[in-house]
Amino acid sequence: MKKVLLIFIISILSVFASYSFLDEVKSNDIQNDMAARIIRFHVIANSDSESDQALKLKVRDKVLKYIAPKLKNSKNIEESREILKENNEKILKIASSEIKEEDYSYKVKSTLSKVNFPIKTYGNITLPQGRYEAYRIVIGSGKGQNWWCVMFPPLCFVDITKGQVSYTQTENEMKKVLTPEEYKMVDNNSPGLNKKKDIKLKFKILEVLKNMGV
Repeated sequence: MKKVLLIFIISILSVFASYSFLDEVKSNDIQNDMAARIIRFHVIANSDSESDQALKLKVRDKVLKYIAPKLKNSKNIEESREILKENNEKILKIASSEIKEEDYSYKVKSTLSKVNFPIKTYGNITLPQGRYEAYRIVIGSGKGQNWWCVMFPPLCFVDITKGQVSYTQTENEMKKVLTPEEYKMVDNNSPGLNKKKDIKLKFKILEVLKNMGV
C-alpha cells in the first residue's frame, strides 16, 4: 500500500513540475521578446559616497535635458539606438563638463550594449531580471550605485512622482511597444504572469517518505 501511495505522490509531483517548467519557459520567452524592444539608461557613480552619488544625479539631469527632445518622439528602438549613437560624443562632453564644473577630475565613458540586470521597479512597472540593451554612462571607477530608467519607450521623461498621471503616461508608452501579455508581466497593478514571483515547486518526497516510515 505504501509503495502504491508513493508512486501516486511521485506521479502528481511530476505533473506539477511539468506545468511549472512550461510556465517558467513561457515567462522566459516573453521576457526575452520584451527585452528586445527596450533600451535602459543607467548613470553609474564613481562610488557610494554622498558626494559621488549627488554628482551622478547632476550628470543625469544634464544629459536628460539634452537628449530628451531628441528621443521623446522616437517611434522604435532602432531609431532610438541611432539617436544615441549619433549624440554619444556630445553626451560625453556634457557629462565631462558637469563633472569639471563640480570640481571633480573623474573620467567618463559610455557603452551601448546588452547587460544582465536584476529585477527592477520603476513607477508602476517592474522589469523582470534578464539581459537588456542599455545605454550606460560610467563616472570614474563606476563602483557606486546607479540611477536607471527606461530610455525607449521614453519613460525617462515621465515624472514618476506625479502619481496616477505619470502612471497613465507610463502605461501608454509601454503599451506602444509591448504586447498585452508582455505588459501584464511588468504592470505592478496586474495579476499577470509574474513580477517578483519566483516560479518554484517544492519537492518534499523525503519528508513524505520519512512520515510514511519508508
